[in-house]
Amino acid sequence: MRCILLILDGLGDKGQPCLNGKTPLQAAYTPHLDYIAALGMNGLYHSYLQGTAMPSELAHFLMFGYDIGEFPGRGLLEAMGEGIAVSDGEAYVLARIFSVEPEEDMLLLRNESPALDEKSCRTLQKEIKTFQDNAVAIEFIPTGGILGILRLKGEVSAQITDSNPMGEGRPLMEVLPIAGSGEEEKAQVTAQVLNKYLRWCYHTLAEHPLNRERVRTGLVPVNAVGTQRAGMKHPILPFREKWGLNCLSISSGAVYHGFCALLGIEHDRGAELADPEEDLRRRLQMAKEATDFDLIHVHTKVPDEASHTKNPLHKKSVIESLDRALDYALDEIIPDDDLLFVVTSDHSTPSAGAMIHSGETVPLTMLGKYTRKDDVGSFNEVSCAAGSLGMVRGKELMYLILNFLDRGKLWGTMDSPVNQPFSPGKYKALRIT
Repeated sequence: MRCILLILDGLGDKGQPCLNGKTPLQAAYTPHLDYIAALGMNGLYHSYLQGTAMPSELAHFLMFGYDIGEFPGRGLLEAMGEGIAVSDGEAYVLARIFSVEPEEDMLLLRNESPALDEKSCRTLQKEIKTFQDNAVAIEFIPTGGILGILRLKGEVSAQITDSNPMGEGRPLMEVLPIAGSGEEEKAQVTAQVLNKYLRWCYHTLAEHPLNRERVRTGLVPVNAVGTQRAGMKHPILPFREKWGLNCLSISSGAVYHGFCALLGIEHDRGAELADPEEDLRRRLQMAKEATDFDLIHVHTKVPDEASHTKNPLHKKSVIESLDRALDYALDEIIPDDDLLFVVTSDHSTPSAGAMIHSGETVPLTMLGKYTRKDDVGSFNEVSCAAGSLGMVRGKELMYLILNFLDRGKLWGTMDSPVNQPFSPGKYKALRIT
């Protein structure tokens, strides 16, 4: 048997006043999702703990059965996804150039995403490309537009805080070592050097002729660098060794390419189609045809992107377009007894309010040859709570997938020196000669 795991990114939501307290998913017309739920086994899912707002990359890391303490940081994932050759002992930090305004010896974030043409971006980023203080060297590597990644070399640590406040009108934050990391000394040095770099970037960019011209013509200057989500490479058990499944990810974006590279998962990152319905239908067809793989991860970012417009009605419309694509699942995937079909989300993304992501559970449906059938008839954050799966957290999702693929190991039996959760393991045959 094989599993197709469909992740509708950011699908969950808060109850919205404009929808009479319903979520966009509850309010949407989703006959295909509802039918799948009616055929399958339902519950609620959270990748970590209810109430905690999870970013997509960490939520996926936990969904794929890893522990939160193993997560190497988004900075590393994006560096790997962008094709940057990462090395042991180096830290990688997400960075962007943006607009700040000095006030009382602070730098207030004025515009986190200023409009700036590619040539101007490269001109400014070149001015702040390299910096060295004592034994620490910093390199700004552009990745597209105002975005980039800082590579930190030397006796450095990724156990540092962010400088980007991610809220306009708030001051840039001093980078500090994270308490209790066990790397306080290296983290202290890393934070000190990075703060020096950020101050130098401001003074360098503020005086650049390009920014002087922008100010003269009434445009905001692009005069600072903000950083966040430092990461560093460390050993992680490949997905196939951990779960015994050969996995393919059909997903888009540098962070997912890096995620796959980190875990040894094959990645198909074909271009996204403009129409969300057509794009998801194509991805599901690719998953159905990927017969060489045991687990096919199908991901679409559009519910999350719709949420970030802070328009619940728009998110509702996007969900309805994705539901229409699931006619393919009803016709081609569900009738196939060799397939386990799992539909869920990585996290909730509120379509109103101040939070970027939020901590509510998301609906989960599993449908296959061996799943139970419960009495749930609708796929949403409330109806699925009545399902027979109950509350599923973190790596429990992978254990359930193994179970319904008929590949779970009886706990306590040992067919290999490593206590893996799947069967059969890497056993060694007894020889009689």
